Amino acid sequence: MAQENFTWLDRVEYPFSANYFNVNNQNLHYIEEGQGEVILFVHGTPSWSFDYRNIIKGLKSDFRCIAIDYIGFGLSDKPKEYDYSTQNHSKTLEKFVLEKQLENITLVVHDFGGPVGLNFAMQYPEKIKNLIILNSWLWSSENDPDYIKLRKVLKSPLLPFLYRFFNFSPKFILPQSFGDNKLDKTLLKQYTRPFADRTQRNGALAFAKSLLNDQDWFEQLWNKRKSISDKPTLFIWGMKDTVIKPHNLEKFQSGFSNSRTMKLETSGHFPQEEQAEKVLKAIFDFLKEK
Repeated sequence: MAQENFTWLDRVEYPFSANYFNVNNQNLHYIEEGQGEVILFVHGTPSWSFDYRNIIKGLKSDFRCIAIDYIGFGLSDKPKEYDYSTQNHSKTLEKFVLEKQLENITLVVHDFGGPVGLNFAMQYPEKIKNLIILNSWLWSSENDPDYIKLRKVLKSPLLPFLYRFFNFSPKFILPQSFGDNKLDKTLLKQYTRPFADRTQRNGALAFAKSLLNDQDWFEQLWNKRKSISDKPTLFIWGMKDTVIKPHNLEKFQSGFSNSRTMKLETSGHFPQEEQAEKVLKAIFDFLKEK
């Protein structure tokens, strides 16, 4: 696979060289820009390393910025048959970090990147220097009223049809999750086009199924957070997020003792896309101080 095949890719917005890491006989795409201490970016769904592009552009002169695309997302392979479980994405991240011998990592996670990335961090706390957490979670939502409503949708037999045939997650859910700064239609294409046809949409569907099936696992992660709970942590939170609401920030703050928070009052679920300059400055100031 070569990046040149992606004729839809906006190389002005995303001017990075393609790298590939072979895992489970699949090609995982990642970008690696700059030199210095490692910042590792782990995305959510239905996004990819593209949503971190403006942060990486601003940090690569001082840091070694690495951002992966999960198998099934972005510029990575999207096999029809594959273990797209959240747990397997975390195992893949582990293989990637160990093979590349990354140390003193500042781990940046968003959305499903929270469970994926923080699960890895808890297994290798000695490799983690700092945590930066954007609109995510790390516990069971079983008793959350919003989740109880969502569960009915997740159980619907229509959901796989909507995901596979209508590209439902990036086309409809993603733009609806933004706050005051809506996503430009030309940028939205960079999120929808990686899922070119219905055979390439199983990764996003698997994350939806994870919300239904993995709540006990999410709770286990929260209960074993101790190994990373005192790491220097920066929370950056879009307060108009209708997907992961502000009470989730409060729970995170209660469990991570060495933390500070930047609230973005007009941002929704994707602060790194909606208010990139503020996010970049917050990260840069946090890391330079450290």
